Amino acid sequence: MKKRQKRLLLAAGGLAGVVVVTGLVLNAFRDNLVFFYTPSDIVADIVPMERTFRIGGLVEDGSISRAEDGVTVHFRVTDTAVAVPVVYHGILPNLFREGQGVVAVGSLQEGGVFKANQVMARHDETYMPPEAAEAIKRAQREAAQTVEHAGGY
Repeated sequence: MKKRQKRLLLAAGGLAGVVVVTGLVLNAFRDNLVFFYTPSDIVADIVPMERTFRIGGLVEDGSISRAEDGVTVHFRVTDTAVAVPVVYHGILPNLFREGQGVVAVGSLQEGGVFKANQVMARHDETYMPPEAAEAIKRAQREAAQTVEHAGGY
């Protein structure tokens, strides 16, 4: 084997190694991403089942109920257009209440119920996660356009 062929073989092997390592890193990164979806996205069926993601919006008024164990909470998250049922087993943040902004991390289960493993409430009266605020504005615009196209009723 000539010196030039050895160098080409070594360079090709190095390049192949870099490609393999890059592929493995990107695959691991993709598996650990946690995407943000709105209740409208969930109802539109664009959310992967049983994959971890974040849902954000407002806690629907009158939707909070606690199980007898005192730790399991059922509530609904809305973007003012649609609402998604959420079940959470754990201690809720002190600021969690109806009508307030919330972001929950978990996965969508059979029957369209979101099983949360973490719930975060907004930390003061002026803050809402940017994704949740934009989702609520977008849902309100879409609802207004639907009413407009339906003849105003």
